[in-house]
Amino acid sequence: MTTIGFIGSGNIGSQLARLAVQNGYDVVMSNSRGPETLSDLVDELGPHATAGTPEDAATKGDVVVVTTPLAAIETIPVEPLVGKVVIDTNNYYPQRDGQIAALDEETTTVSELLQDHLPQSHVVKAFNHIAAADLTTAGTPRGTEGRRALVVAGDDDEAKQAVGDLIDEFGFDAVDIGRLSEGWRIQRDTPGYVKPYAAIDLELAVADAKRYREM
Repeated sequence: MTTIGFIGSGNIGSQLARLAVQNGYDVVMSNSRGPETLSDLVDELGPHATAGTPEDAATKGDVVVVTTPLAAIETIPVEPLVGKVVIDTNNYYPQRDGQIAALDEETTTVSELLQDHLPQSHVVKAFNHIAAADLTTAGTPRGTEGRRALVVAGDDDEAKQAVGDLIDEFGFDAVDIGRLSEGWRIQRDTPGYVKPYAAIDLELAVADAKRYREM
């Protein structure tokens, strides 16, 4: 893996791109407004960064980060992402996204919606429960006592391992919480959401999570 594509270049996407170039990756940035709107970010990121369309990011990325509002799921390119690892950073905020019945009824999860849209991709939920600013300031070397941990959830073990390795490179321990359907355990308002927990404490917080209907 040498190139990470970004579909969405907002707070989380731009911070992850900074971590990626710091760790030797090339990045392809994209958003819904066009490559020309990303010139300042690409200039800041340096020679390892280019701007393109979401199709470009999906095609050129060895792994692709989707970090767009939920309303944009249907615009995510499908064919270029076949067989690829796709990292989903999203959360459901009804005040931003509108009411989504399946999420309100808790019959599915945010990342499962993306997986349904990308049936031949390997979606992994990650980076959804950390403030954007912390991504470039809270990481520490492997083995650091109390090192902050971040979850991965997904239905493909190799894809989860690849994302877990990336999390480790970026300065955090990875905690595997199971299948995509378990991603609700780290959604907004759960005990582990945006808390700076080390791995063992994050595992306990995830285990203690309750469905919204049970809160």
